[in-house]
Amino acid sequence: MRMRDMPEPVPKPMANIGYRPLLWHLMKYYAHYGHRDFILCLGYRADVIKNYFVNYSEYISNDFVLFDGGRQTELLNKDIDDWRITFLDTGQNRNIGQRLLCAKKFVENEEVFLANYADGLTDLPLPSVIDFFRRSGKVACFVAVNPTASFHIAKSQPDGTVTAIEHITKAGYRVNGGFFILRKEIFDYIEPGDELVEAPFRRLIAAGQLVAYRHDGFWACMDTFKEKQQLEELLARGEAPWEVWREPQPVALAATI
Repeated sequence: MRMRDMPEPVPKPMANIGYRPLLWHLMKYYAHYGHRDFILCLGYRADVIKNYFVNYSEYISNDFVLFDGGRQTELLNKDIDDWRITFLDTGQNRNIGQRLLCAKKFVENEEVFLANYADGLTDLPLPSVIDFFRRSGKVACFVAVNPTASFHIAKSQPDGTVTAIEHITKAGYRVNGGFFILRKEIFDYIEPGDELVEAPFRRLIAAGQLVAYRHDGFWACMDTFKEKQQLEELLARGEAPWEVWREPQPVALAATI
């Protein structure tokens, strides 16, 4: 509903940021760090996501050579040739916790797996977060980011007298950034009907099994058309912090003495 200014109704992760949808940018981020086995828990307009990848065109975002009068092409690089994508239709009415339960059979043999809301982008140093999580020994981890909303938090007494008011960015609060690292034991904390963050996370807290990674770098969600435009503007200016795959890679040099 908040993306109603889009020319046609699509799943929010399929709203384009430049040439590619947000979902592609997010998957490209994970693939950069070596995580290329994806499970897409589909719901609203699942057909849009399926058709996008089935009919994926590498030429849109890669360099290529056209020759033989346009009859042949040669890609100079590729995006998704080493990705494995499982398309899991979990229905339109399930909440996030129940979508995760639908994917249980695909990850139950994994010690640790990653999960994401697929509605935001970040420059999060993913290997460092995974190391942090492994050292913690906990069952679940989420990335805690600084809120970007522009509103004030107020405290008041029962009679309405305000005792404190402060902008949310200065109040010391963190919000769930939608990036998760989970052990397979997470399924022991999710019951039928549960939304992921409500009851399951409270159970994890009671058991001392939930940890948060504080990230002060770039993070932005895309809940509204305005936020989509802001991400597109960053990309257009060449200032897209989430494009970690464009960072120069270290070069090993051997010297002969």
